[in-house]
Amino acid sequence: MPLLKLDHVQRVFNENTANPVTALKDINFTVNAGEYVAIMGESGAGKSTLLNIIATLDRATAGQAILNGQDLGAITKDEAARYRREHLGFVFQHFNLLDSLSNRDNIYLPLVLAKVPVAEMEKRIKPLIKHLHIEKIIDRYPSEISGGQQQRIAIARALITQPDLLLADEPTGALDSNTSQEILDLFETVNANGQTIIMVTHSAAAASHAKRTLFIKDGRIYHEIYRGDLVMKDYQEQIGATMMTLTNGGE
Repeated sequence: MPLLKLDHVQRVFNENTANPVTALKDINFTVNAGEYVAIMGESGAGKSTLLNIIATLDRATAGQAILNGQDLGAITKDEAARYRREHLGFVFQHFNLLDSLSNRDNIYLPLVLAKVPVAEMEKRIKPLIKHLHIEKIIDRYPSEISGGQQQRIAIARALITQPDLLLADEPTGALDSNTSQEILDLFETVNANGQTIIMVTHSAAAASHAKRTLFIKDGRIYHEIYRGDLVMKDYQEQIGATMMTLTNGGE
């Protein structure tokens, strides 16, 4: 059984008005445990809406989004925050760290909210500090470190809950090319250790680090490409060519 299944998902805004807006028309795809999937599409194609539905920040108007057997549309608003803490990890473009907390405490935050014992928090953070190479900055503050280092802290915060699914929304969008490469290499390492990842990106270079790339156009899955045995350069060229075709209105 797939970890995530989207079955005929639709999302219509202002549904009961004279001017409804259909963001997602008919989305169907599955993600297996351990996959690393990139999602691409033009601005307004529905990428963010799709990610918000998977993240339980929004609800589908029709269809189902099921994560690890849980129908996400059946989760109440009161339950949603706890569900996100326990099952989902988030990495954002702008890091969303709290400047008033040390980097260590930023990482601990979701576990503090979940009332996890201190001993368990310390146990979970140790391997993350090592794997993400944040030993030298762990007890500093976000304002004292670079953007790339802040993103590493944000990734640690997302992973410390041991989520079923890691959702990344333009995770390299605020970083320079060298730092972006470091973060993308890190995502590959995290995925190689078994973490399932869905990443929304506008960058073919970023998407080429994933194992599969889905393309959204006009609220539907337009195409998908598997990396398979392709070297990254060839995979990136295929992604770029598909985006060009999509942008130029090809079918």
